[in-house]
Amino acid sequence: MICGRRARRGTEQPLPPADGTGGSRRPGRAFRKMGLTDDEDIKLMLKGSVLWKVKSPRRAKERLFRLQEDGMTVWFERRFRHARSKQIFSVMHIEGVRVGYQSEGLRKYGSSFPERHCFTIVFKGKRKNLDLAARGEEDARHWVQGLTKLMARVAAMSQREKLDHWIHDILQRADKNKDNKMSFREVKNMLRMINIDMNDIYAYKLFKECDRSGDERLEEREVEEFCRRLLRRPELEEIFRRYSGEDCVLSAEELRDFLRDQGEEASLRQARAVIHAYELNEKAKQQDLMMLDGFMMYLLSADGDILNQEHTKVHQDMSQPLCHYFISSSHNTYLTDNQIGGTSSTEAYIRAFMKGCRCVELDCWEGSNGEPIIYHGHTLTSKILFRDVIESIRDYAFKQSPYPVILSLENHCGLEQQATMARHMKAILGDMLLTQPLEGQDPKDLPSPEQLKGKVLVKGKKLPDLQHEPQSSGSLSDNEEEEEEEEEEEEEGLQERGSRQSLHSLQEIRPLQAKEASQVAPELSAVVVYCQAVPFPGLAQALRDPRPCEMSSFSERKARKLIREAGKAFVRYNARQLSRVYPLGLKMTSSNYNPQEMWNAGCQLVALNFQTPGYEMDLNAGRFLGNGRCGYVLKPGFLRSSRGSFGPEAQPAPGQAPRRLALAVRVITAQQLPKLNAEKSSSIVDPLVRVEIHGVPADCAKRQTQHKLNNGFNPRWEETLTFQLRVPELALLRFVVEDHDSTSCNDFVGQFTLPLASVREGYRHIHLLSKDGASLAPATLFVHVKCKRL
Repeated sequence: MICGRRARRGTEQPLPPADGTGGSRRPGRAFRKMGLTDDEDIKLMLKGSVLWKVKSPRRAKERLFRLQEDGMTVWFERRFRHARSKQIFSVMHIEGVRVGYQSEGLRKYGSSFPERHCFTIVFKGKRKNLDLAARGEEDARHWVQGLTKLMARVAAMSQREKLDHWIHDILQRADKNKDNKMSFREVKNMLRMINIDMNDIYAYKLFKECDRSGDERLEEREVEEFCRRLLRRPELEEIFRRYSGEDCVLSAEELRDFLRDQGEEASLRQARAVIHAYELNEKAKQQDLMMLDGFMMYLLSADGDILNQEHTKVHQDMSQPLCHYFISSSHNTYLTDNQIGGTSSTEAYIRAFMKGCRCVELDCWEGSNGEPIIYHGHTLTSKILFRDVIESIRDYAFKQSPYPVILSLENHCGLEQQATMARHMKAILGDMLLTQPLEGQDPKDLPSPEQLKGKVLVKGKKLPDLQHEPQSSGSLSDNEEEEEEEEEEEEEGLQERGSRQSLHSLQEIRPLQAKEASQVAPELSAVVVYCQAVPFPGLAQALRDPRPCEMSSFSERKARKLIREAGKAFVRYNARQLSRVYPLGLKMTSSNYNPQEMWNAGCQLVALNFQTPGYEMDLNAGRFLGNGRCGYVLKPGFLRSSRGSFGPEAQPAPGQAPRRLALAVRVITAQQLPKLNAEKSSSIVDPLVRVEIHGVPADCAKRQTQHKLNNGFNPRWEETLTFQLRVPELALLRFVVEDHDSTSCNDFVGQFTLPLASVREGYRHIHLLSKDGASLAPATLFVHVKCKRL
């Protein structure tokens, strides 16, 4: 018996080879370079294990899992009576591995298996978790440790190593008869697989040059030679020769000149350090010389990335008040899908935290058995326990960032369950939960992220302090009015979208006695310290009597109206107090708004639906890419001044000259763009590159290159796109690659977004991301960036 279940017939039979075809199980050369082939955990993974896939309360499904010879891919199959269904996933797409019942799925459905036999593979992007149970504790430990080692190795891989694995994967798929040799037909198929439609005559000429044996078959070394020729980078060779001269070798002095032109630290010492870090030829390294391969390695490394690597660490002043920062914020955090009938899950909170989110929303409603629940009220979304969400917050809030987390409570519970909410937060979060103003700090002023490290703050309604506060500031009638206002906006949003019928059906499923919270329990009020939710009193009163520890929420429509009608005053308000902006109404698809217009006005908590990919979430990821992805970004000085005259329309103040910047982006080439239609080998992308500026209205612009026909492997544009900016401090730079289509909308291929302030000049690689933010390695853009103050 295994885990209380009978072992299925046939599971003791020898396991088939990793590729399921009878081929060799010997690790490939690319994998051998990883130095893990003698590791006991990896050996077991290469041999394979029978694991149970746990995904429902019904019987768990048995699967055969095995690490493939490339060391990067896990293959698994479901055995049917007369056939096998195979699936794979890449180690590069794994975000983490959790041991035991540390996923919502295993907590719900894993009780039939001992906890030490269970583990969860968490993927990047929107792919669902893989909940697994092994036959025994030792098998589970081998898989958890092995995957962890492989993930660490992948994280440390150079771009060249990623290319080696990418080539290996392509070759494995193109070698149809698995004889470890490639005919010209297989080579042509491989070329289509890697997104290049090469002329037959040229392709055959290249094939014959590499066929040393003359037997019309390319063997391992010959295939590698063919791929090396394909991977040549003529544009890099041209740059290299420009600095190296006729001898085609870079001296430390010549490399120093290149670094100076790149805007890097340009000393001989630094040039020698680069040579010793990236040169592959030991003899050249000893003589402080750099060959072309080493130069290419350098430009493909993090040191050649467009993102300033200093900004991958926390480098900003973190000692200013919370209101001086943009804060990564989520709306309807509990949802994994749309907000009408989608799934609510604690996993959605975990994913938000792992993306650097620092403000999450909890929509709290009356639940059965005295336990509050979280879901999107009056809809068909599933429900989760408030207690389970708080446990996930305890476990994951500070894994990605040490800076404070704000819990934005939307409270629809009665007094009794409100008290239960407060009790759960205190018991589960313990010292993490901030329940008193910081010692030695004026309780009326907002503390800094540095002072609040490791703390969880509650944003909610607070009972008035009768000794110190006027009754009106926290009156329950005001609170009721605020809730009704939010609900009214939701209904308006539905009607605007022509969704009257949807609203009517939702109203039918509302509880007959849907009782909104009209009072605040003292226990819940007591845990609200610095983020007291209040109705917006109007700009005139707020500026006359600022209260930094009170904060208001604005629908996107209300925020836009304030920006349009009183932008400068709204900026001054946001210099002293926190604002939260949320998407308007019950948008059926949980779509987002453009966050940039809210950041232009200094709004800190610009809440988006993290579960909905799109350019809005790309901008959010780009905004918080800097400062170590900690979820807090210091606002520019002109947005932190409560007496400033900056307006979101970016008109310069009287007597103040605008700080203009000219930006020139030369789009040179792209490398290994992903194939959009993997099932259709003849489908090759026709790529174009669009460069976008997102900032104040006067700066927003888009320019794009021509498209290149039938080449997603190494297209070359050599087109320069120019921009002029008034307020570069607020600008985001977004690179988008699309597949041109003359008859319909272009298809998205990849993108990368970053703050203009984090852009490095010179020749730079851009590592592209998918629609949901996952890496598309080894896909890159190669550009030259030049900035000039006007």
